[in-house]
Amino acid sequence: MTLEFRANGAPLPLALKHLIVAGWTGRDAAAIAHHIEELAALGVPAPSQTPLYYRVSAPLLTMAPEIEAVGGASSGEVEPLIVVAGGKRYLGLASDHTDRALEAHSVAMSKQVCAKPCAAELWPWDEIADRIEEIELTSWIEEAGEWVLYQSGTIASIRPFADLIEGSGIVALSEDGPVAMLCGTFGAKGGVRPAGRFRMEMHDPKSGRRIVHEYETIALPEVA
Repeated sequence: MTLEFRANGAPLPLALKHLIVAGWTGRDAAAIAHHIEELAALGVPAPSQTPLYYRVSAPLLTMAPEIEAVGGASSGEVEPLIVVAGGKRYLGLASDHTDRALEAHSVAMSKQVCAKPCAAELWPWDEIADRIEEIELTSWIEEAGEWVLYQSGTIASIRPFADLIEGSGIVALSEDGPVAMLCGTFGAKGGVRPAGRFRMEMHDPKSGRRIVHEYETIALPEVA
């Protein structure tokens, strides 16, 4: 399946070959511990090490305005998205939508069963490389008909991208074709929780450019 990305407004269609979800990528040890505790409250076991690189099916990445998930226990997380294609790198915006009920049994499986919404716009790496850690990420969820701030931070809160690129092996994987990697996130204000609608934004303070994306989650019946 080909995703119709854009770079500086120009079409950049990419048929992804590989998709990676990097987890536990916080730079601050206290912040990692907080996120582990946050998920432990949902029954999620602590990771064997940090960071971890979960391989998931490439077609999970989607620009659709709606996704479907079984039950009502899934939720999104705003994350920077690294794309490597044709020897070039790009930065984009995605949500690591995850089944929180399944996560208590297997984090890897919980990543695989949910679509990963992303924005169509990508920024060429060389345009933001000198200030990449200043870039801001924000997300909101809809609760009781109102948009509520859910996450907020800068890429400086995440491990250096050079470390994540090396640890994931994304460059070697790109020899097979385009690769994308979700790079981790920040703690949720008020705790991790599901919501029917999720809005996310990436902002470059220097240029004023923004990438935004919003999606709705349709809950499918849980049939036992």
